[in-house]
Amino acid sequence: MKKALITGVSGQDGYFLTQFLMDRGYEVHGTVRRNSRMSQGTLERMPRQYRERLQVHYGDITDGTFLSLLIKENQYDEIYHLAAQSFVAYSFQNPASTYDINIGGTLNVVNAIRDYSPSSRLYFAATSEMFGQPKTTPQNENTPLYPRSPYAISKLAGFWTVRVYREAYSLYMCNGILFNHESEVRGPEFVTMKIARAVARIANGDTEPLVLGNLDARKDWGYAKDYVEGMWMMLQKERPDDYVLATGEIHTVREFATEAFGVAGIDVEWRDSGLNEVGIDRDSGQVIVRVSREFYRPLESDNYRGDYSKAQQLLGWRPKTTFRELVRIMVESEMKRYAQGKVRVDRETT
Repeated sequence: MKKALITGVSGQDGYFLTQFLMDRGYEVHGTVRRNSRMSQGTLERMPRQYRERLQVHYGDITDGTFLSLLIKENQYDEIYHLAAQSFVAYSFQNPASTYDINIGGTLNVVNAIRDYSPSSRLYFAATSEMFGQPKTTPQNENTPLYPRSPYAISKLAGFWTVRVYREAYSLYMCNGILFNHESEVRGPEFVTMKIARAVARIANGDTEPLVLGNLDARKDWGYAKDYVEGMWMMLQKERPDDYVLATGEIHTVREFATEAFGVAGIDVEWRDSGLNEVGIDRDSGQVIVRVSREFYRPLESDNYRGDYSKAQQLLGWRPKTTFRELVRIMVESEMKRYAQGKVRVDRETT
């Protein structure tokens, strides 16, 4: 039986990756921060037959001793380094913490592998945010990188650390350059889940509008469940390499919101522009979406559209879930949770 470690197992990707690996006969271990209330909630949503078999290790990736002992003792076949501070807006507020977790934590992982388990295969979760404001589209593995946030800078440092360790020490380490991928267990701080939750409460009679930032921000959004399969595929090849995972399609935040309200049977009419733009329920005339400068990023990264042709050719990977299907999955899940009283009736603050 193969043994795998997932750092940050209680996040969105860990939720799906755990189930994917267990379905293939893996013994799965995962790291979780003790004080992560949100993460504990994600683990609780995992189906019992997976959750009860998951071997959880409580600790912090910034603790090099913790990781070294864990990796030395277990000699994992595969390690998926997903743990990170991954919220871009927060990285501007706390760059030092972001660097400590994302750069320092990654160094701890690769050093532990090099020193105690060199046969382990590593997947590192890089990000399309490293492209920044790309001058060419779509973006692939050879597109120049120009990070525009502390989060993107920290991930770029991890990306190059993995490459250097791979070449310097002949270790099997892969970078997955993943474009935005969402799901029904996405954190509430991310705009897609913020929209899905607002749709659920507004569809149930709440009158407080959803407040968003840049409605014209464009993203390549995919379904996380599809992407974790690509992570696994990267570690099954004879030689390690770096791969882009994406859908090749871009949609604006406005499109996501329109589609999301549509799932709930609400037809949105958009009026005005910029900070004055509003979304109105055509039937009731109620303002259901407003725009606030508060939710604009200091530097907006835009024009993201990924070219996943390398992953398709060498791994046999391609996205399976369409944009419309993704939005429907998220909204229907939130509406069900709202009806069950599992979502607090509060205002979105991110």
